[in-house]
Formats: sequence, structure tokens, C-alpha cells
Amino acid sequence: MKSAPAILPVLLVAPHAAWAQAAPEVGSSLLQMLLGLAMIIALIFASLWLLRRLAAPRGSAAQALRIVAGQAVGARERVVIVEVGDTALVLGVAPGQVTTLHSMPKSALPQTPPTGAVTTHPFASRLRQMMEKRNAPPA
Repeated sequence: MKSAPAILPVLLVAPHAAWAQAAPEVGSSLLQMLLGLAMIIALIFASLWLLRRLAAPRGSAAQALRIVAGQAVGARERVVIVEVGDTALVLGVAPGQVTTLHSMPKSALPQTPPTGAVTTHPFASRLRQMMEKRNAPPA
């Protein structure tokens, strides 16, 4: 009977002592996990940078060739208009095959607005008016 009260403090302190010893292990494993995650994220960004760098067209060929338009005509087939110098080529593109459908002078292509041009749509102008009205200082 006398040994039971002596064991009780040991039983109450033992879980706390075990938890205190496990705490540094949890911290170190958490640090190890975060470092591994940071390395993987850095590897992903490095791979994306390298892929973009290798896939970018370089030299005079990149400036001489420009894709003007393209339209899917099937599940894996497309018709593409490509500018090469002063010539526009209409190409049929399928898996493993590119066929010239038509060749014409560049001047025969319809003129399109530059990609930087802003076209005004009724919704865009209405939204702009609402934003200006909302941000206007009180009169």
C-alpha cells in the first residue's frame, strides 16, 4: 500500500519527460521537412526558367517567322497562317505532318489592329465610368 503513493508521482511526471525529449525531434523533423519543400520549389522554378530559356526562339529566324492566326478544324488538326518575310503561308498542321495549302503575298492578308490596341466595348466603358464615379472625391 505504501508503494502506490510513491509510484503515482513517477507516473505523472513520466509522460511530461517523454514529451520534453520528443520536442526537439519534432522541431528538427519539421525543419528538415520545410528545407526539403523549399528545395523542391526551387527545383521547380529552376526547371521552368530553363524550359522557357530553351524554348524561346532565337536569332534572325525568330524575327522572320510569325504565326498570324490559327483555327482548329479537327481534334488534332489545325489551319495556320504564317508570315515568312513578305509571304503569307496557309498551312495545314496534323500530327507528324505540315502541308502548304496556299501561298499569297503578305499584303493580301486582312489588316488587324495591333495587339496593343485597346478596343472599347460597352461593358468596358460602363465599368470604367462606374469605377471613376466610385473613386471620385466627394463633392
